[in-house]
Amino acid sequence: MQTFYTYVLYSKAHDKIYIGFTSNLEGRLRYHNHFATKGYTIKFRPWELVFSESFSQKGEAMKREKQLKSANGRIFIRSLILIN
Repeated sequence: MQTFYTYVLYSKAHDKIYIGFTSNLEGRLRYHNHFATKGYTIKFRPWELVFSESFSQKGEAMKREKQLKSANGRIFIRSLILIN
């Protein structure tokens, strides 16, 4: 059975947040920090994982990603960052 993850990355150096979902959390973090050659995340390296949740269904992970990208979701994420 495959597991899907919704995750939040934070770039402390640039005070930026990235929200996504994947079925390979470790590989995705490695990609954002080392292997990507274009896109949003290469501009704000390094990234650290500040939050993740696992789901058994891809649709659930996508729904949670959308929730975290909302205004209330971003408030939640910023509160996590302030705690760390």
